[in-house]
Amino acid sequence: MFALSSKYLPIYMWMVSLLFFAYQFILRLLPGIAMQEITQQLSINATDLGVLAAFYYYAYSGMQIPVAVLLDKCGARRVICIFAISCGMVTLLFTYTTNFYIALLSRFLIGVCSTAGFLGVSKVISEWFDKDQYVKMMGFSFTFGLLGAIYGGKPISILVEQYQYQNVATVLGLISIAIGILVYLMLRSPSHLTSETVSNEQIKWSDLKFLLHSKIIWFLGICNLLMVGSLEGFADVWGIPYLVTAYDIGKSEAAGIVSLLFLGMVCGGPVIAWLSKKCGSYFMITVCGLVMTFMMMLLIMRLTNNVLLLSAFLFIIGIMCCYQVLIFAVGSDLVPPKSLGVCIAFLNSVNMLGGSFFHTLIGKAMDTFADSETVGGTYSIITYQYALSIIPVCAFAGVIIIMGIRLSIRGSSSIIK
Repeated sequence: MFALSSKYLPIYMWMVSLLFFAYQFILRLLPGIAMQEITQQLSINATDLGVLAAFYYYAYSGMQIPVAVLLDKCGARRVICIFAISCGMVTLLFTYTTNFYIALLSRFLIGVCSTAGFLGVSKVISEWFDKDQYVKMMGFSFTFGLLGAIYGGKPISILVEQYQYQNVATVLGLISIAIGILVYLMLRSPSHLTSETVSNEQIKWSDLKFLLHSKIIWFLGICNLLMVGSLEGFADVWGIPYLVTAYDIGKSEAAGIVSLLFLGMVCGGPVIAWLSKKCGSYFMITVCGLVMTFMMMLLIMRLTNNVLLLSAFLFIIGIMCCYQVLIFAVGSDLVPPKSLGVCIAFLNSVNMLGGSFFHTLIGKAMDTFADSETVGGTYSIITYQYALSIIPVCAFAGVIIIMGIRLSIRGSSSIIK
């Protein structure tokens, strides 16, 4: 089966695992693309939609460490295959149900299955590439993975408008099943791995217990959560309907503009990493937080109707969203080497809780501030402005926290004992 040269085999395995990682971004964005169709199908309001979107993040966040352990024990091939096929089946259930509680369960399970995307790629890279190539390959993974988010915007929105939401979602579910089968047929672990090697690399629960008692790590995670609203709150769900309502543009055009945030993340990673080496990670996290706060305020205040300026705002916000890489870098400096792996998993877990936090809060605020103009799941501009103002307020709070963390460790040992 593997007639490829051993020189290219690691790249081949990486690309196979990357398919599901890129694909799961599309499902993550689907509620925002088909917001009106989903609310009408399930007969729900904005609060319910926020809860529905949040359930994805509850699962994605809570399953980070368990799935990482499962990957260590069972291998990437089995886990990605089973999770991808299950994700497709649950997507079909979500697509056709009219029961809100079944939709909640299916959305939760989609979040569980999606966890294998990022962690599966990470596992494959750690097995097939040298340690000094890990950071580079993870960077490439995010670059190509975010293409799923870009293509999950305007192109999927156009397909929904032309072929209806349920037809498009059905095809997406079948694609996930096909990816799972392909992974099972193609993906392998390198022959040099032994059971002793796997055992030595498994996550130790004692390391997690160590982190849970660290106040600084908790505050770092909370800072990450508060600043992620532009990505997981605005871009994932509420950005498209807001732009349609506030700027009087079509859904596909709004999806294209929001997709520029993900394009900004693709381009911004190397830029932010380079600037952090020059200016320091804490300083750059602070700058990113302040710029995101300012840009989100400009979007919410509707100071311009120029589409090019709106596109520039979203692109810049996307670049600033790369602060998350610096959060992981700061975390790695705060813990001993033995706790590094579980520290990254823990910070990523808290970060993904930001999605559930913002979707629940924004959805509740939408219904709280809703006025008589709310008809058929369509909310007024002022309602969106009140609700989305949560994002810049939280981002500024995150800036204050990261500044406090920097001051608290200045003059003391950077490693938590």
